Amino acid sequence: MKILLTGASGLVGSAFAEAAKRRGHHLVGVVGQAAFTIPGLAEKRALDLTVTEGVTALALEVFPDAIVNCAAVAEPAACDADPARAQVLNVELPALLGKLAHHLSARLIHISTEQVFSGDRPPYAVGDEPRPVNLYGRQKLESERRVHEAAPDFAATVRAPLLTGNSLGGSRSLHERLLADWAAVRAPRLYRDEIRQPCTAGNLAEVLLELCERQDLRGIFHWAGAETLSRVDLARRIRAHFKLSPEQAPITEINRADDPAAARRPADLTLDLKPLAGVLKTPIETFDAQLDQLILPPPVRTWYFSL
Repeated sequence: MKILLTGASGLVGSAFAEAAKRRGHHLVGVVGQAAFTIPGLAEKRALDLTVTEGVTALALEVFPDAIVNCAAVAEPAACDADPARAQVLNVELPALLGKLAHHLSARLIHISTEQVFSGDRPPYAVGDEPRPVNLYGRQKLESERRVHEAAPDFAATVRAPLLTGNSLGGSRSLHERLLADWAAVRAPRLYRDEIRQPCTAGNLAEVLLELCERQDLRGIFHWAGAETLSRVDLARRIRAHFKLSPEQAPITEINRADDPAAARRPADLTLDLKPLAGVLKTPIETFDAQLDQLILPPPVRTWYFSL
């Protein structure tokens, strides 16, 4: 299968590239300014995804069997800082890819987020009413609507959770950011009562790949890990995995009620994984299984080995 992958240098995109290569697929990966090698790509294309004409020309040139969209402005704070750019990448790009998928009769796999929900009525089933509390969630919800309007016969959207894993640059995933804070002698402020259901980027990538190969599965789906954990519990278990003491890796524990900014952060994003969990071969990961895959990121190795 020939697959056009956007966001190939990101946490999920790079994991997808490796998974697709293992299954024998030909991958054309779109990157921005990333100069490093991305294992798994048959071809790497540098392209500004905000330019409609360039995206269209590439899709028509490649003529893929499937398009996998891993490109996004995925941090709520980054969306707030530059809402116009976030609108283009989070909404307009997926809508364009939907139109192209329909035109090419290509499978389209799009990543959305659990943050389309408000977080006050978990667990969330696929059919529950979305009520996003931040701009990022609103943009991703709009992207879902436009993708499935443009390509109802070809599209599958996966609402993904907080992701763990190892990024190519060593600075993008949950444990990498925590370790960077600790290396800089910062104590991250983490909520005791904000609940997430993480999985690795690699596990999500396997799901996306299965959906490429399962054209009978269309519509919106949920995917996440097997365990729900608070932000504090996540950090404690990551700290223990790397054998760090509370003194070496401090945490400032806070409650949502004590932080005015919490109103724009969903409280509990536990997802009901049916029906996808019952029809895919990819297993749902425990958090211990996720921890076993985490490695020490290169940017903090000097600090870590000096302890």
